[in-house]
Amino acid sequence: MNRVQEAEQLLSTLNRAEKAQILQWVVRDLGNAFPGIDSHPAVCGGEPCIVRTRIPVWVLVQARHLGLSEADLLHSYPNLRAEDLVNAWGYYRSHATEIEQQIRANEEA
Repeated sequence: MNRVQEAEQLLSTLNRAEKAQILQWVVRDLGNAFPGIDSHPAVCGGEPCIVRTRIPVWVLVQARHLGLSEADLLHSYPNLRAEDLVNAWGYYRSHATEIEQQIRANEEA
């Protein structure tokens, strides 16, 4: 039995109030989650990247700062989808300081 099946089995034993408490905890835990953006220490030094790729969010943001359009980015990175850019821009709005620091660090390197 995997963890999801175990959780489902446990949830079936809880009353509605207990399930609501768990749901509130899950929502709080996922509040800072961004679909399509992931960070792993072994990929791009742990920088947030577009899933399925090794394209860091900061690269896309910097390209946008330099005047590239979304069409240009999609053409330059054939593995990217329009929804990936939407996710990247959303991540940037919530983590602008982090992304700007990554841009600066790359410029200094």
